[in-house]
This record gives sequence, structure tokens and C-alpha cells, in this order.
Amino acid sequence: MFYPRRGLPAPGSATAGAPCRPLRGDVKHMTVKFLFDNYLLILALLVSGGLIVWPALRNRAGGPKLGTLAATQMMNKRDVQIVDVRSAAEFGSGSLRDARNLPLEEVAARAGELRKDKPVIVVCEAGRRASLAAVKLRSAGIGEVYILDGGLSAWRAAGLPVAKAA
Repeated sequence: MFYPRRGLPAPGSATAGAPCRPLRGDVKHMTVKFLFDNYLLILALLVSGGLIVWPALRNRAGGPKLGTLAATQMMNKRDVQIVDVRSAAEFGSGSLRDARNLPLEEVAARAGELRKDKPVIVVCEAGRRASLAAVKLRSAGIGEVYILDGGLSAWRAAGLPVAKAA
């Protein structure tokens, strides 16, 4: 005669129709066994989840990003300050019209040159240095700091004008 595993009623017993549930100790044992048997699977799940979430968290650290269209609209509608954080040599090859060059290394020291009551659009070649500079400008007390998403590369790709430094 076949009898089910421990924790299940035997056929014909008084509790045969009752719902089956394992003993409390068995649940803990099964959970630990599952975790132990599948630790590589669990580790892979955690790592892949982290890789998915990390770029989103990193991008949010710099602050709001503006695409080329939104940046152009803001420049046309509001009095904005444009800060190019590339090196002087890169800035000399061309930048946005009316941009001011504040190399990334000097942003914290020269943030006082910017007006705190005007929005700032931070530009670099691809957007990475601009995110770092935006954090520094916010910590210097400038409230509205935006990053040109994709940087000057995206600006050029959109066919928008680039001014040469005088």
C-alpha cells in the first residue's frame, strides 16, 4: 500500500479530505534546500537585475536631460546660460551659440560666474562629462540645471548650427 509523504494524511483517515500542507519544519527545510540548490541561478538573477537597473540610476544622478528639440525651444523661449564643459581645444572647434567654456575640472571653482536665477544647459561631446558637471553646479546652488542629451554629437547629428569660438 502506498502512503504519501510525511505531512499528508493517509488514505481513509479522518483528515483525508482536508487540504494538505507540509509541516512547518519541512517548509524551512525546503526553502533552504531550494536556495542552496539554486544559488547560481539566484546569483545570476540578482546580477542581471542590477545590470538592468544600474544605467537608469546612473543617468538620474546628473539630472534632467533635454533632447535637441527641447533644448532649442528652451533657448528660444527663455534666457538660458549654456555651459560647455569640454576642454578649451575642443571648445575651439565649435560649440553651441552663446556657450561659455568652463572645463569640467574648473566647474566647481568657477560656478560663481554663473547666475543662479537663470537655467543652465550643460553641454559636452556625448553627455557623460555634462552629467558630472551638472552635479557640481547643483551643489554650488544653481537650481535649474539641464543636460543636453547626447551632447554636441547629437546636436550636430540633428543638423543644428555650431558656432566657432572667436
